[in-house]
Amino acid sequence: MSEFVIEPPQPATLPVKGTDKRFPVRRVYCIGRNYAAHAVEMGHDPDKEAPFFFQKNSDNLVVSNEFPYPAQSEDVHFEAELAVALKSGGTDIKIADALNHVYGYAAALDMTRRDLQGVAKKMGRPWEIGKAFEKSAPITPLVPAAACGPKDTGSIRLTQNGEVKQDGDLNQMIWKVPEMISYLSEYFELAAGDVILTGTPAGVGPVARGDVLEVSIADLPGLSVKVI
Repeated sequence: MSEFVIEPPQPATLPVKGTDKRFPVRRVYCIGRNYAAHAVEMGHDPDKEAPFFFQKNSDNLVVSNEFPYPAQSEDVHFEAELAVALKSGGTDIKIADALNHVYGYAAALDMTRRDLQGVAKKMGRPWEIGKAFEKSAPITPLVPAAACGPKDTGSIRLTQNGEVKQDGDLNQMIWKVPEMISYLSEYFELAAGDVILTGTPAGVGPVARGDVLEVSIADLPGLSVKVI
């Protein structure tokens, strides 16, 4: 007899490149406005902000070549991002030790219902309605850090129907991966299975059904997604 009063949901997991094993996802943390040019295009001064984070749901991460245009929105935007997956965690992690907690990396999209996010901002409400909807984070299989090294530099690019829209470098991140891990661990107890989306370069924009989005990050598999 089951100990549960209802059937428990299947855990969210991600494939790992080169193996048939899966990475279990615990939480998804997302940093906001982590590239200076993107902060400016969103109307903010990057020199005056401490890092801030919001969350997506673990099952928002999906390995799929399709992104269903979500309900209740007429202005959905793409945001290309580097994803960082943790193999361990803790509290008050030192910057010098942070990369020891990284399992691997992936290319991802933080799809955003920008109109709903805009309303939430104006009313001082949380962003989840604009950020944490179903299938809002397409992602590639993870690449273990041992296979690709730390991701502190290298190109990050997004094309929409073959046209370059975002073209940056990971070294443009205001808060680097070790700093993000350290800062988060001051406020949350990080743990194995946590994923961090590390922000997006300038050039975000709207999508339409039929669009093909392609994300490339140096030394990682590319992500290709069709909006349906």
